[in-house]
Amino acid sequence: MASAAASAPVATHLATKVELTISCENLMDMDVFSKSDPLCALYISTSGSHWYELGRTEMILNCLNPKFAKKFVIDYCFEMVQKLKFCVYDIDNSTYDLSDDDFLGELECTLGQIVSNRQMTRQLLLTDKRPAGNGTITICAEEITDTRVANFEVSARRLDKKFLWWSDPFLEFYKQTETGWQLAHRTEVVYNNLNPVWRPFRISLRALCGGDVEKPIKVDCYDHHVNGSHNLIGSFTASLAEMLAEFECVNSRKLRNKKYKNSGIICIKRCQVEKEYSFLDYVMGGCQINFTIAIDFTGSNGDPMSPQSLHYISPDGYNEYLQAIWAVGNVIQDYDSTKMFPVFGFGAQIPPSWQVSHEFPINFNPANPFCVGIEGVAQAYRQCLPQVKLWGPTNFSPVINHVACFARQALRQNAASQYFVLLILTDGVITDMDQTRAAIVEASHLPMSIIIVGVGGADFDAMEFLDSDDKLLLSPMGDAGARDIVQFVPFRHFHGNSVALAQSVLAELPDQVSSFFNTYKLKPPNVFGVPEPS
Repeated sequence: MASAAASAPVATHLATKVELTISCENLMDMDVFSKSDPLCALYISTSGSHWYELGRTEMILNCLNPKFAKKFVIDYCFEMVQKLKFCVYDIDNSTYDLSDDDFLGELECTLGQIVSNRQMTRQLLLTDKRPAGNGTITICAEEITDTRVANFEVSARRLDKKFLWWSDPFLEFYKQTETGWQLAHRTEVVYNNLNPVWRPFRISLRALCGGDVEKPIKVDCYDHHVNGSHNLIGSFTASLAEMLAEFECVNSRKLRNKKYKNSGIICIKRCQVEKEYSFLDYVMGGCQINFTIAIDFTGSNGDPMSPQSLHYISPDGYNEYLQAIWAVGNVIQDYDSTKMFPVFGFGAQIPPSWQVSHEFPINFNPANPFCVGIEGVAQAYRQCLPQVKLWGPTNFSPVINHVACFARQALRQNAASQYFVLLILTDGVITDMDQTRAAIVEASHLPMSIIIVGVGGADFDAMEFLDSDDKLLLSPMGDAGARDIVQFVPFRHFHGNSVALAQSVLAELPDQVSSFFNTYKLKPPNVFGVPEPS
């Protein structure tokens, strides 16, 4: 996934964006037959002792000295004390919940401390404040001012065989810093191939070379091993200005052999620098963000007449769905100028035929499914609930495909005028996983994002699977999504903290909007009112 960006509907001119790069050394080894599989989660405290999760790095297999490729982007406000907590875990299973994974240590600090140091290395601590072995964490901060990116298409040929007759190659691009080489990007692994072609990718010039196209960049080619002991195939160094060429992939350990020439050829087929527009450039330039809301009316929520049901409306007029509607809705409506929200239900038997519907307007008006503002959404929900029978199955794909139809029409206009966001409120159970995966993969090629808010305390593993932060989601046919468009947020984790919920709900949306339109080379509609990107 692209980097996680925290953006709340506040006066953004008071803040500057800072990118954080994370690495660790000497982590505790918690696995018996292999090394730990670390992941770093970043938490932010907005008030009191409550922490909410901003995002996670990728998980790195069998590694005690991880360099995480995924970066975090945070709004830095000079006048505020912004408390951060970095928690490192050894991932032992595929569940979203980190509480059942081995804890490798944490660091609590402020964003101001990181920014003032630029690069900060600290001891990782256990929850009782004892040192977590010899483990340390290093955090590098860099202000985002240069919005240029380099678009790459890279292949290789005749790479060395590292295991019998094949290798599983991947590339790592490194930026030169005062303290050494810093990881800027890691490609996917191409398995069993000595002539790999990697998927096109983009790296910000800030992360790659600090904006200096003459600065050296190191590229390492590795043979991937599941146990984490990747074998270096070879390396080369070149500046961005020199990149559009072919380079000998050289392993320095083999240079003693007089017959040695190289370990293969790395071909940079495309290295194009482009300026990018930001999310605010698009919003302020006239791009309309269109929100559609979908509500889960399936039987797994429980009988609405029972106090144990997620749809049970208490005497004070609330339930978890209404709380989520108000909390999330108050955030998203700031970005929708019309304040008219189409709202659909799924998984219920509806009158008059009492057939199960997976895409029905909760105001029962197919010709005009819009509700006026979040208050209108809440009112339509209250009126709808006693008129339907909670049933099943839980199918997400119909409502995803419904919104995708409008996004597809908008894309045909060849303008960055509309972006669509589907907000799904659900208890976490899903029946049509294969169809949903296929629908999401197809929607990833459209100006569209999906935010899933998990209501209740059920198992949300399926939702986290769809939120493909570590790797692109695959359809049942094996087709990979063009990008990660799903953001999953467990509502109960925020303990009523609407500010934290707001930031988490919109964490990935700004980058999803800007990266989509920049990839398609679509400028903001009113580009004359938007300054050129720096």
